[in-house]
Amino acid sequence: MPEKKLIVTHPVGLHARPASIFVRAAAKFKCKIFISHGVRTSNAKSILGVLSLGVQKDSEIILKTEGEGAEEALIFLEELIKDDFGDSK
Repeated sequence: MPEKKLIVTHPVGLHARPASIFVRAAAKFKCKIFISHGVRTSNAKSILGVLSLGVQKDSEIILKTEGEGAEEALIFLEELIKDDFGDSK
């Protein structure tokens, strides 16, 4: 199961619009995708699950993918997060 530790640098963290963009991107992949923050883990394709993690700016998350297209999904989501969900300067 590929995984990657990342820091969320978006000013509002993974809340509202960034969370929606993240979930829609994750849903495009066939593989299972999980996001962890602290001791909690959620399905990355669930908006309520992602929002319930309470990821704020400069928080560390762990993305894990499993199944068909797992590596591609991980790379795509990593770039999305590093690009501040399209809001990068």
